[in-house]
Amino acid sequence: MDEKMAKLKEYLQMETEIAFEEFKTYYTSVIEQLNKTYNEMDQAACLKARYICSIVQGNAESRAQRSKVNGKAFKKMAAKCGFWVDAIDHRLKKEGMTQNEIDAVMGEINKAAEQ
Repeated sequence: MDEKMAKLKEYLQMETEIAFEEFKTYYTSVIEQLNKTYNEMDQAACLKARYICSIVQGNAESRAQRSKVNGKAFKKMAAKCGFWVDAIDHRLKKEGMTQNEIDAVMGEINKAAEQ
C-alpha cells in the first residue's frame, strides 16, 4: 500500500485532474492489490488502504456527476471503493478500533498527504 499511497500523494498535489484512463489504471491497481493481499495486511496497511479507497471513492463520485461519457464507470468505481471502505471499517472494528479512532487516523493520514 505504500506505493499506492505515494502515487495518491502525487495526484493530490496536482493542479489538474488526471485523465480517465490514468484514474482507471490507478483504481484497478488498488482493487487488485486489495483482492490479493487483504487477508495478510496489518492494521497500518488496512488504514492506508481505507484512506486510499475513500479518496478514490469521493473523486469517482464527483467525476460521475460531471462526466456524461464515463459517468457509469465512475459510479461503479465509487461503489467498489465504498464496499472496501466498509469492509476495512468492519475488520478494524473487529480488531478493536472504534469509529472515532479510525476517523482520527484518517485525519492524520490526510494531513500527512497534504504536505
